[in-house]
Amino acid sequence: MTAGQADALQRLWPKWGLDIDGRHVDLVELFGNDRPVVMEIGFGMGEATAQMAAADPGTNILAVDVHTPGQGNLLNLADRDGLTNLRVGNGDAIILLREMLDPDSLDGLRVYFPDPWPKKRHHKRRLIQPEFLSLAATRLKPGALVHCATDWEPYAEQMLEVLTAHPEFENTQADGGFAPRPEFRPLTRFEGQGLDKGHVVNDLLFRRVQHG
Repeated sequence: MTAGQADALQRLWPKWGLDIDGRHVDLVELFGNDRPVVMEIGFGMGEATAQMAAADPGTNILAVDVHTPGQGNLLNLADRDGLTNLRVGNGDAIILLREMLDPDSLDGLRVYFPDPWPKKRHHKRRLIQPEFLSLAATRLKPGALVHCATDWEPYAEQMLEVLTAHPEFENTQADGGFAPRPEFRPLTRFEGQGLDKGHVVNDLLFRRVQHG
């Protein structure tokens, strides 16, 4: 961790940080307004997250990761760019979803480039699984957008399969396939490197089903 990241953590955590400790969190209180809240799981160094927060000040972003240098970096970027619509959560996103958030409290969920766990015996560690989607569905408002992106093609296929089969989600793409990268998701440095090597990046855009 750089000195700047450590400084940002110390200085800004009390203001913009959230410890994922199982205690109920009121999102209106957390952000100081009742704008829509999108949760992002796993933001790396936070560059893309900061860009999305800057481009859409009317949406609050609750960005969750366990990577301390990344947390410091994102807080630094938020401070530098005056982004008040960003909060950084430290800990397990599953605990945050299951124990801390109210039902129907999120307007969207973003999971960009999650760990692909390429070995077959590790596939069960992948985040996008039926149980995870069932949990997420309880916290997402009807019509909320779930947006995943990965450059690991076998994982992309699995995500598509699992999301398509889940009764609480429907594909926004009429052909039932992958989506073009939406304007609001910036190209990350990591992704650019992958594309240069010929990796294919797949985006998936699904909506939480509106019943009735």
